[in-house]
Amino acid sequence: MHCPFCNTQDTKVIDSRLVADGIQVRRRRECQQCSERFTTYETAELLMPRLIKRDGTREPFDEMKLRAGITRAVEKRPVSMEAIEEAISRIMHRLRATGEREIISRVVGEEVMTELKQLDEVAYIRFASVYRQFKDLNEFREEIEKLETEHHQ
Repeated sequence: MHCPFCNTQDTKVIDSRLVADGIQVRRRRECQQCSERFTTYETAELLMPRLIKRDGTREPFDEMKLRAGITRAVEKRPVSMEAIEEAISRIMHRLRATGEREIISRVVGEEVMTELKQLDEVAYIRFASVYRQFKDLNEFREEIEKLETEHHQ
Protein backbone atom coordinates (compact mmCIF):
# COMPACT_ATOMS: atom_id res chain seq x y z
CA MET A 1 0.00 0.00 0.00
CA HIS A 2 1.45 3.37 -1.04
CA CYS A 3 1.62 6.12 1.57
CA PRO A 4 -0.74 8.94 0.46
CA PHE A 5 1.69 11.50 1.95
CA CYS A 6 5.12 10.53 0.58
CA ASN A 7 4.14 7.77 -1.90
CA THR A 8 6.54 5.19 -0.51
CA GLN A 9 5.45 1.55 -0.55
CA ASP A 10 6.80 0.79 2.90
CA THR A 11 3.74 0.95 5.19
CA LYS A 12 2.69 -1.33 7.99
CA VAL A 13 -0.69 -2.21 9.48
CA ILE A 14 -0.96 -1.15 13.12
CA ASP A 15 -4.64 -2.01 13.72
CA SER A 16 -7.38 -3.97 11.88
CA ARG A 17 -11.08 -4.06 12.71
CA LEU A 18 -14.19 -5.44 11.11
CA VAL A 19 -16.74 -2.75 10.22
CA ALA A 20 -20.05 -2.51 8.32
CA ASP A 21 -21.44 -5.71 9.87
CA GLY A 22 -18.29 -7.65 9.03
CA ILE A 23 -18.26 -6.99 5.30
CA GLN A 24 -15.40 -4.50 5.48
CA VAL A 25 -12.01 -4.37 7.21
CA ARG A 26 -10.75 -1.02 8.51
CA ARG A 27 -6.97 -0.85 8.74
CA ARG A 28 -4.85 1.82 10.42
CA ARG A 29 -1.51 2.03 8.71
CA GLU A 30 1.72 3.82 9.43
CA CYS A 31 4.30 4.87 6.86
CA GLN A 32 7.77 3.56 7.68
CA GLN A 33 9.33 6.48 5.78
CA CYS A 34 7.49 9.62 6.99
CA SER A 35 5.67 8.18 10.07
CA GLU A 36 2.27 9.53 8.92
CA ARG A 37 -0.77 7.41 9.75
CA PHE A 38 -3.76 6.78 7.53
CA THR A 39 -6.83 4.53 7.30
CA THR A 40 -7.74 2.12 4.53
CA TYR A 41 -10.90 0.06 4.00
CA GLU A 42 -10.90 -3.35 2.41
CA THR A 43 -13.93 -5.10 0.91
CA ALA A 44 -14.34 -8.20 -1.20
CA GLU A 45 -14.75 -7.44 -4.88
CA LEU A 46 -17.94 -9.18 -5.83
CA LEU A 47 -18.88 -8.78 -9.45
CA MET A 48 -22.47 -8.20 -10.40
CA PRO A 49 -23.78 -9.96 -13.50
CA ARG A 50 -24.23 -7.92 -16.67
CA LEU A 51 -27.82 -7.29 -17.72
CA ILE A 52 -29.37 -8.42 -20.98
CA LYS A 53 -32.05 -5.85 -21.83
CA ARG A 54 -35.36 -6.59 -23.63
CA ASP A 55 -33.88 -5.42 -26.95
CA GLY A 56 -30.92 -7.78 -26.56
CA THR A 57 -28.35 -5.13 -25.68
CA ARG A 58 -26.08 -5.74 -22.73
CA GLU A 59 -25.06 -3.29 -20.04
CA PRO A 60 -23.31 -3.38 -16.67
CA PHE A 61 -25.45 -3.65 -13.55
CA ASP A 62 -26.06 -0.15 -12.17
CA GLU A 63 -26.81 0.07 -8.46
CA MET A 64 -27.78 3.73 -8.84
CA LYS A 65 -30.52 2.82 -11.36
CA LEU A 66 -31.80 0.16 -8.96
CA ARG A 67 -31.85 2.65 -6.07
CA ALA A 68 -33.55 5.32 -8.21
CA GLY A 69 -36.30 2.94 -9.32
CA ILE A 70 -37.07 1.79 -5.80
CA THR A 71 -36.86 5.32 -4.39
CA ARG A 72 -39.26 6.58 -7.06
CA ALA A 73 -41.73 3.81 -6.22
CA VAL A 74 -41.68 4.52 -2.46
CA GLU A 75 -41.79 8.31 -2.85
CA LYS A 76 -44.07 9.90 -0.23
CA ARG A 77 -44.69 6.50 1.37
CA PRO A 78 -43.79 5.56 4.96
CA VAL A 79 -40.67 3.58 4.02
CA SER A 80 -37.35 4.36 5.71
CA MET A 81 -34.08 4.77 3.84
CA GLU A 82 -32.72 1.95 5.97
CA ALA A 83 -35.45 -0.40 4.69
CA ILE A 84 -34.68 0.67 1.11
CA GLU A 85 -30.95 0.02 1.55
CA GLU A 86 -31.64 -3.39 3.10
CA ALA A 87 -33.89 -4.29 0.16
CA ILE A 88 -31.20 -3.20 -2.32
CA SER A 89 -28.63 -5.25 -0.45
CA ARG A 90 -30.87 -8.37 -0.55
CA ILE A 91 -31.54 -7.93 -4.27
CA MET A 92 -27.84 -7.55 -5.06
CA HIS A 93 -26.98 -10.55 -2.89
CA ARG A 94 -29.52 -12.75 -4.70
CA LEU A 95 -28.27 -11.58 -8.11
CA ARG A 96 -24.64 -12.36 -7.19
CA ALA A 97 -25.72 -15.70 -5.73
CA THR A 98 -26.98 -16.83 -9.13
CA GLY A 99 -23.33 -17.21 -10.13
CA GLU A 100 -24.23 -16.08 -13.64
CA ARG A 101 -22.11 -13.62 -15.59
CA GLU A 102 -25.17 -12.30 -17.42
CA ILE A 103 -28.84 -12.25 -16.48
CA ILE A 104 -31.99 -11.04 -18.17
CA SER A 105 -32.99 -7.60 -16.85
CA ARG A 106 -36.48 -9.00 -16.16
CA VAL A 107 -34.96 -10.96 -13.26
CA VAL A 108 -33.94 -7.67 -11.61
CA GLY A 109 -37.44 -6.26 -12.09
CA GLU A 110 -39.01 -9.33 -10.50
CA GLU A 111 -36.59 -9.09 -7.55
CA VAL A 112 -37.55 -5.44 -7.06
CA MET A 113 -41.25 -6.33 -7.12
CA THR A 114 -40.69 -9.07 -4.54
CA GLU A 115 -38.99 -6.60 -2.20
CA LEU A 116 -41.53 -3.81 -2.77
CA LYS A 117 -44.42 -6.17 -2.07
CA GLN A 118 -42.92 -6.67 1.40
CA LEU A 119 -42.05 -2.99 1.95
CA ASP A 120 -45.18 -1.20 0.78
CA GLU A 121 -48.06 -2.42 -1.36
CA VAL A 122 -48.75 1.01 -2.88
CA ALA A 123 -45.09 1.28 -3.94
CA TYR A 124 -45.36 -2.25 -5.36
CA ILE A 125 -48.39 -1.28 -7.49
CA ARG A 126 -46.63 1.90 -8.66
CA PHE A 127 -43.55 -0.04 -9.74
CA ALA A 128 -45.58 -2.86 -11.30
CA SER A 129 -47.67 -0.40 -13.33
CA VAL A 130 -44.56 1.03 -14.97
CA TYR A 131 -42.55 -2.20 -15.13
CA ARG A 132 -45.38 -4.28 -16.60
CA GLN A 133 -46.63 -1.35 -18.67
CA PHE A 134 -50.27 -1.42 -17.50
CA LYS A 135 -52.52 -0.26 -20.34
CA ASP A 136 -55.74 0.47 -18.46
CA LEU A 137 -57.53 0.44 -15.11
CA ASN A 138 -58.43 -3.24 -15.47
CA GLU A 139 -54.77 -4.21 -15.28
CA PHE A 140 -54.42 -2.13 -12.09
CA ARG A 141 -57.53 -3.77 -10.67
CA GLU A 142 -56.29 -7.28 -11.50
CA GLU A 143 -52.94 -6.65 -9.80
CA ILE A 144 -54.64 -5.21 -6.70
CA GLU A 145 -57.01 -8.20 -6.55
CA LYS A 146 -54.00 -10.55 -6.74
CA LEU A 147 -52.41 -8.66 -3.85
CA GLU A 148 -55.60 -8.88 -1.79
CA THR A 149 -55.89 -12.62 -2.48
CA GLU A 150 -52.26 -13.19 -1.39
CA HIS A 151 -52.81 -10.99 1.66
CA HIS A 152 -55.82 -13.03 2.88
CA GLN A 153 -54.17 -16.43 2.48
